[in-house]
Amino acid sequence: MKNSLLRHFEEIPYFTIEGFRQVSGMDAPERTRTLLYRWAKAGHVIPLKKGVYMTKRFYEQHGGDPLFSAAVSAILMPQSYLSLEYVLQQNNILTEITHPITCVTTKNTRRIENSIGFFWYRNIKRELYKGFSFREYFGMRFAIASVAKALFDYLYLRPLPPVFRKPNIDLAGELRLNLDDLPSETRMEFSNYVEESASRKMRDVLENLEVNTWQHL
Repeated sequence: MKNSLLRHFEEIPYFTIEGFRQVSGMDAPERTRTLLYRWAKAGHVIPLKKGVYMTKRFYEQHGGDPLFSAAVSAILMPQSYLSLEYVLQQNNILTEITHPITCVTTKNTRRIENSIGFFWYRNIKRELYKGFSFREYFGMRFAIASVAKALFDYLYLRPLPPVFRKPNIDLAGELRLNLDDLPSETRMEFSNYVEESASRKMRDVLENLEVNTWQHL
């Protein structure tokens, strides 16, 4: 029974209880939940969040794909985009190794941990929920920030003592950010987000970067 029912879901990133019930023909929701609970305990399926699962076979075949964790982040919270440490590390800007998958959302800040990994969703105000593009993985759409927006989000959401924002302090050096080689269009995009934010803190950050990091470019 297990093989025949799960076969329908082994080539897709995830399935829901309702989707499983429709394919299996089970009428009783409680029976469906009980069966999936038992399969999760046996390791046949992986619970991603309440009511959402992935087959063990899909995970074994694709868990090492570069876009796998990125797509899972959108399954866990569709209204979010990858940003912050995840994007900065992917682009060799953040030198410190981080393990969580970091995202931005207009919903409340939350952390989700499952067998796949650790996912951190940071809240940002709706006016700044922008600066990302969409990609696809097995038909699953997920959003990812540009380098400029990921840098903005990282500095905007990170507590920075006022002393760090003074022109005589090398902010990029203090935070171990490799920003020397950012192209001019990326720096301009970052500056635009700072202007749109109307944040005194971010204006100080921009001035610091222009004086200490980008003035020689």
